[in-house]
Amino acid sequence: MKTKNQENKTGSTIESFVNEKISTENLLLFLNLNRLEKHNKQSFELYSFLMGVKKVTLLLFLFCMAIVANAQEKVLNKNSKPSVTVLNIDTKGLGVDPTQLGNMVRIELEKLDTFQVMDRYDVSYVIEKNKLNIANCYGKICLVEVGSLIKSDKMLTGSIELIGETVISTFRLIDVRSASIEKTQVNEFLNLPKELQTMVRISINQMFGKRLEEPILTNVTKRNNFESSTSNPYRTCVNLSGPRSGFTYVMGEAGARLQANRDVGGYNSSPVLFQFGYQFEVQYLNEGNYQALFEFLPTVSGFNQNVFIPSITIMNGFRNNKNGWEIAFGPTFGLINKASGYFDGNNDWHLESDWKGQMNSKPNMVTRIDSRGGYELQAGFIIAAGKTIKSGKLNIPLNVYVVPNKEGFRIGVSVGFNAKKS
Repeated sequence: MKTKNQENKTGSTIESFVNEKISTENLLLFLNLNRLEKHNKQSFELYSFLMGVKKVTLLLFLFCMAIVANAQEKVLNKNSKPSVTVLNIDTKGLGVDPTQLGNMVRIELEKLDTFQVMDRYDVSYVIEKNKLNIANCYGKICLVEVGSLIKSDKMLTGSIELIGETVISTFRLIDVRSASIEKTQVNEFLNLPKELQTMVRISINQMFGKRLEEPILTNVTKRNNFESSTSNPYRTCVNLSGPRSGFTYVMGEAGARLQANRDVGGYNSSPVLFQFGYQFEVQYLNEGNYQALFEFLPTVSGFNQNVFIPSITIMNGFRNNKNGWEIAFGPTFGLINKASGYFDGNNDWHLESDWKGQMNSKPNMVTRIDSRGGYELQAGFIIAAGKTIKSGKLNIPLNVYVVPNKEGFRIGVSVGFNAKKS
């Protein structure tokens, strides 16, 4: 029999449940959760009994299985790439049709290996099968409708057109499900029709954050870039001739002869000689970072010291298309006064014509630089290095050079200017 206290407790409990006004839905949910808890507990105990392992071990095993399943799901999600479809790309003034340009874009997308790019033949098949008209399908509304029909995750559209002397490229990536524009990429390029594929590559790579080599970008975007086959698509070589001037410093015996008095065959001048000439330069263009050079340079040295020393230099070299650094080397030929003579016992120099048999035997005659002698051809080898500074269409070459010789080294610096000539 229930006591009075128990009856009061039961009554208060019933009264509290009534006061809380438990809804039918909450009561059913409570009963289902209670039943599910009992079922899971019984299942866990059954698995533990059948496998003959402790509950802790079974729990650890199930936890590891859950981690493996989660990892596999992530790998599957990573390997599943979103699909993207490219129809035609609008174009004006570039000599290609929208279909060709669409194929160029599709190729560059496939190189990224980021999307499942729909093959152009599959695109043509779907279009013909569904009798779609994509001749002017460049806008978001049209592309979303086509993308929904062919079950594509993304649609890529855009245009490339010539405006004045600038090529403007615009690309947009559209998400079909949300009917929104995810990415937009706009670029300006030089008017270089043969580099259209390069322009597409740059735009697509920049759109998806891929790195590009600087020369590729510079060649089609910088007007002040150094001459190359990209900026001169119809020429195999470019003429960049212009005047050159500078100073040369003569060392060794040659420098001493320049400073000697004229009565002993010197020039009575400074070993620092001013030079002036004209450099005929031809650049052989290539596709890489360097261009080959051929240079022909006639100069006159020393007229600031009342000395006339003509010379001709022929060089081959290389110039970097990116920063303008260059190196060149080759033979140099000059005319200089030389005379035959001898040294007496006091080591004084005399011309051969001065010998009148004062000595018992004829002295050893040698040829050396002498202002009293006639012009003779003297050959040497020149090594030059420098940098070309670009300012618009004007090139300003600055070079240093050295000419080794048994009679004395010559070092010098020269500067000039030139521009591209047809």
